[in-house]
Amino acid sequence: MLALILASILPTLVFCVQLGPNFTHEVEDLDKDLPFSQPVTFAHLPWERCLSQSHTTPLDIAILGFPYDTSTSYRPGARFGPRGIRAASSREKKGRSYNTVWGVDPFSQDLSVLDCGDIPITPFDAAHAFKQMEQGYRQLLYHPTSKANVWKHPRILSMGGDHSIVLPILRSLKTVYGPISVIHLDSHLDTWDPYEGYTGIASEQSAITHGTFFWHAGREGCISKGTSVHGGLRTKLFGPKDYEIDKDVVGFHLIEAHEIDEPEGLNGIIKRVRAIVGDTPTYLSIDIDVLDPSIAPATGTPESGGWTTRELKRFIKGLEGVRLVGADVVEVSPPYDSQAETTCIAATDLLVDILALMVKDEKTPVPKESVRDEL
Repeated sequence: MLALILASILPTLVFCVQLGPNFTHEVEDLDKDLPFSQPVTFAHLPWERCLSQSHTTPLDIAILGFPYDTSTSYRPGARFGPRGIRAASSREKKGRSYNTVWGVDPFSQDLSVLDCGDIPITPFDAAHAFKQMEQGYRQLLYHPTSKANVWKHPRILSMGGDHSIVLPILRSLKTVYGPISVIHLDSHLDTWDPYEGYTGIASEQSAITHGTFFWHAGREGCISKGTSVHGGLRTKLFGPKDYEIDKDVVGFHLIEAHEIDEPEGLNGIIKRVRAIVGDTPTYLSIDIDVLDPSIAPATGTPESGGWTTRELKRFIKGLEGVRLVGADVVEVSPPYDSQAETTCIAATDLLVDILALMVKDEKTPVPKESVRDEL
């Protein structure tokens, strides 16, 4: 038996000796990341347990996953969105993500940018899940930032998950900024009155879905009425009353998807959005179904006639200078993606562009308290 054990480990011992003090071959630096190597984090960023009570690393911009889709009304699967987006981000990394449009590599700055993993969200109890999401987001929101950052609070890039995750996010942001402006890019309103037209409401919690969460956020005072905007709309409605609720109760301005074909086109849309939000603290929420399903098929409720990735990337570039306090890309459902991972790749690229926007604005903090008090 001893002979068999020695025979099995002898090659390893010889190899170790060869790599010892007398090893004469040229030693290669193996501390490198290839696009297809290493444990999967977003863009090969360092992964830390930011939600741990003992985490003390300064945090300026966090990448945070919300693996939750219990509030989806049609096709589930978005709980796998954060995992799919991370896998699709493998070609991005520090030192090779310089963007000529933005003039910056967002991963090669002095800021502390970390992949903080996912909030552990139960799929069995929606009420408890929303408590977990709010607690997790708020923990990061109140985390210390680095000396290189002029923002008092970290900014968080969230990966969904269905769109209802934005309700606990807005509840958390309200504790810091008060009611904030929202730029909402989506084919759907997500401001539907849950007690008008929706079915299956068995409890107060079941009234919160990925199509009603903005209605709740508006009534809770999380959204700055009159300085928020929907873009890319092309949904069918229960009736004209849906638009009336959207404008009068929640306070969104409406921009339909087809308006991108009007004479002023995308530039006109960007101009309108910037005029609506002004210099208020603003949250950007992107439902991946704002893109046409021919480009991004992996989503819960696809609608034809959407924008292209090129148009959406131009839109994000047009937001440079807007005071983004946070952002998300949601409703990515990898089980419905193509073998080429087109939806997850699109989501990744949008997040990298938003990160570039945040990095370029890191020396221009959110407006002073006196400005926020006017919201």
